[in-house]
Amino acid sequence: MEQLVELDRELFLFLNNLGSEQWDWMWLAISDKWTAIPLYAVLLYLIFRKFGWKALLVTMVVVTLLITATDQLANVFKHGFQRPRPCGQEGVMEFARMVADYCGRYGYFSAHASNSAGVALFLGLLFRRHYPKLIWFLLGWALIVAYSRIYLGVHYPGDIVTGILIGSILGTLFYKLEIFLLKKFNLI
Repeated sequence: MEQLVELDRELFLFLNNLGSEQWDWMWLAISDKWTAIPLYAVLLYLIFRKFGWKALLVTMVVVTLLITATDQLANVFKHGFQRPRPCGQEGVMEFARMVADYCGRYGYFSAHASNSAGVALFLGLLFRRHYPKLIWFLLGWALIVAYSRIYLGVHYPGDIVTGILIGSILGTLFYKLEIFLLKKFNLI
């Protein structure tokens, strides 16, 4: 386990130090939850266009539950494992680029990675018949958001990988709930 933790630290320092000040603004923007609002607005419009108002409302409720589940599960893990974030860990923070204004105390696992992966997979699966290539765009977006957390200095790669895995599992489960509800209410 110590070797895995050390590999995680080394990979973090390598990936984090690839950044440069001229791009910091962009990665801060990518990591900001409000930046994705235009993307979410387009996706909501597509849901309305393909499935109608009632399905849009069901989807909004299910996505809200998905984000709440991934976010709260990340909090449970963070307080359960109490793994310090790289920006607050001696022996790491001295060698890393700290870009984020706020660090937080614990980082295992990344709620940003989990939320973005869960929503990307959920919506990618929902749209796969109508827009089969959209899932690749959404998963690419989720990976970029996840990497932004390493770039900013607030998460280790292991935090990101775990977040993506948990988000993907929950995204798939909530997609199944969505389909169940849409069929139950005769919306598809």
